[in-house]
Amino acid sequence: MTKQALVGMSGGVDSSVAAYLVREAGYEVTGATMRLFDNETIGITDKTCCSLSSIEDACAVANKLGISYVVYDMRPDFRREVIDRFVSAYEHGATPNPCVACNKYLKFDRLYELSASDLLEGNEESTLSIATGHYAVIEKSPSGRFMLRKGADPGKDQSYFLYDLTQEQLSRTLFPLGNMTKQEVREIAGSLDLVTAKKRESQDICFVPGGDYAAFICGYTGHDYPPGDFVSTDGTVMGRHKGIINYTIGQRKGLGLALKKPAYVLELDTDRNRVILGDNEELFTRELTAESFNWVSMAAPSGDVRASARIRYRHHEAPATVIPISEDSVRIIFDEPQRAITRGQSVVVYDGEYVLGGGIIR
Repeated sequence: MTKQALVGMSGGVDSSVAAYLVREAGYEVTGATMRLFDNETIGITDKTCCSLSSIEDACAVANKLGISYVVYDMRPDFRREVIDRFVSAYEHGATPNPCVACNKYLKFDRLYELSASDLLEGNEESTLSIATGHYAVIEKSPSGRFMLRKGADPGKDQSYFLYDLTQEQLSRTLFPLGNMTKQEVREIAGSLDLVTAKKRESQDICFVPGGDYAAFICGYTGHDYPPGDFVSTDGTVMGRHKGIINYTIGQRKGLGLALKKPAYVLELDTDRNRVILGDNEELFTRELTAESFNWVSMAAPSGDVRASARIRYRHHEAPATVIPISEDSVRIIFDEPQRAITRGQSVVVYDGEYVLGGGIIR
């Protein structure tokens, strides 16, 4: 039986080396890049993943490795499943994580669907896996359950973004970089003389490379977001804000207010178009509710679970109790108050190195 692998190639060094490693592991490899947007349409430069220049780099790597290469036009999917969700979240006072949505709906779902149609059509003697350059590890437990573990490089671990993968998706997914460090990956790319070997990686969201979310949203929707009141927790008007999409929980800078002491965004009241401000101490709370919760390395429990939880990607894990509310929602109570728990962000729950599950903070 032929083992085929479709490697998602973003035009960066990680996916380039992933393609090489999968080829060396004996798979029949096809490299694929998702074309996600027209740069000029959404007003960005051509220096981000899955842009036209990145497609050129990915194609050059595929040629160097001697593997097949294809570009899938996924612009309508990306607009619907990622950009539109991103914009809607900000308009409703939430702060979304578009990388989670891209993984869930595109990389490990729609991309597999398209490639399976192309590569497995009429070929019953072949299997297909999706491989990416994520720094994470998939293991299979003695019971047969697929488990998601942190990548070996703590500075690059991307397990946080992968909590929404189902058992079926994990069963057909390869993370060849999971047990490697970034330095090792670059050394391999250099030894192969790949065009991406020294390519810098962007820390920005791919469709907002400048980081100005509000400007992107205004340009994308063509809407003006009206100003409103900054108010204190007791309702006192403290000034005027410039549109609610410009703010997120915990923000202090960029408020444009001259106050006697620092003020922080505590809440976004979209119904009344108000931004509620307060002291830093008021940002701390012990509890949250998460919906669309996906249990990964364990089946959904019948009772409370002790674990550690991370409320955003760069946040430290904190001890907590996870209390199931329904099949796909939980309440999480931290041992100690956490700062700026933010609606729309993902909370991911760990047991040591393993991802137990995750969901969207509501």
